[in-house]
This record gives sequence, structure tokens and C-alpha cells, in this order.
Amino acid sequence: MNAFARIETPYTPVTPAIGRGADRLGETIGLAGARMRLERNAEIYGEGDAAEFVYRVVSGAVRISRVLIDGRRQIGAFHLAGDVFGFEPGEEHRFSAEAVSDCEIVLIGRPALLALAARDGELARSLWEHATADLARAHDHMVLLGRRSATEKVATFLLDMAAREGSRDRIELPMSRYDIADYLGLTIETVSRTLTQLESRRAIELTEARRIALRDRGALDRLAA
Repeated sequence: MNAFARIETPYTPVTPAIGRGADRLGETIGLAGARMRLERNAEIYGEGDAAEFVYRVVSGAVRISRVLIDGRRQIGAFHLAGDVFGFEPGEEHRFSAEAVSDCEIVLIGRPALLALAARDGELARSLWEHATADLARAHDHMVLLGRRSATEKVATFLLDMAAREGSRDRIELPMSRYDIADYLGLTIETVSRTLTQLESRRAIELTEARRIALRDRGALDRLAA
């Protein structure tokens, strides 16, 4: 059976929607935080570093990753403009954060942010919403890594990026195919081959190296469902 015909349910990201309180968090960090400009591949923090700050992406993209004991890299998340990252349950970062491309971030001290949240109920709700959304996204990623074929993984990733960029038919990827491979638990050769296969089936069109037109969202939905 053609893989595109197996499931009819459209793909919808299940990460909980972040409500109005999330705007409060972004506004607070933007107003009270310090801005930094980073070049591509610059480290923001490393695994084991003290978790002293919370960060918001103003422009560009950030990857959260860890190098495994055998030397392989696993990317756990990508953060795009508007995303907040750097929350930790403990006192140290469990992953590293790096700039995917030239980017600008805002950072605020964790104690200062928690002190503000203690006096501001809306900000406290915002922190909770972000924490639960990050947890749900981590669960989605775990399922993606463990229970999907390469084609399903790539289709799901493309739809998720389109949703995050607010687009239905075109995406511009800030990350390389090497980054995508390490996020999806695939080799770069598999990612490139899968994109070519999706293009040959007319599900997508590779207009440029990192620009992709979604020509048949129904086909992608059926793969990602």
C-alpha cells in the first residue's frame, strides 16, 4: 500500500497552546533582560554550566543538544524567534545551547525572574505554561525518535516547522541537514534521500537549499498522523 494512503487523519502538533500569560513572560524578559548578539555556532551555555539565566530568542534560531558518550550528537530541540529556553529543574544545565545561525537573544537572571513571578500571578502562570509546553514537546520528540520511519520523521518535522513559522505552504529552515539528522536520529544521507523522495512524490518542492514548498499537505499529514 502507498504510504501516503495509510492514514487519513491530518497532522496537528499536540504541544499545548500557550495562552496570553506566555506574552507576559516574553514581555518581562524583553523589558528586564540584557540583549546579546551571537554568531553562528556560538555557545550560549554548556552542559554542566550553572543554570543562572533564562533566555528568549529575538531573531535567528538556537539548538539544544548533548554529545553522547560515543561521540554522537543528539539535538533535543530547536528554538525560534519568540521562544523562551534555559529552564532547568536543577542548578545545572543538562544540555548545551548554541546559535544555529547569527542570532540575537535576551537573557534575564533566573533568581530575578522567579522573584518577579512570586509577585505577579500572570507571570507565574506563564512560567507554568512554558514548562508544560516544553514537556509536551519533549514527549512528542521521544515518540518521533522511537516509533517512526525516516519518511514519517521528516514529514512530521516539516509540518512542525511550518506550524511554528505560521505558514501553510512554505518554510525556510534556519538549520542545516546535519542538524535535522541529529534531531531526528537519522544520518544526513537518510535525510537528504528522504527529502528527494518526498519531492519525487510531489509532496514537497526543494526550491533552494533551505527553502521548501509544501506542495501536498494532505500527503504529509497522512505520513505524520
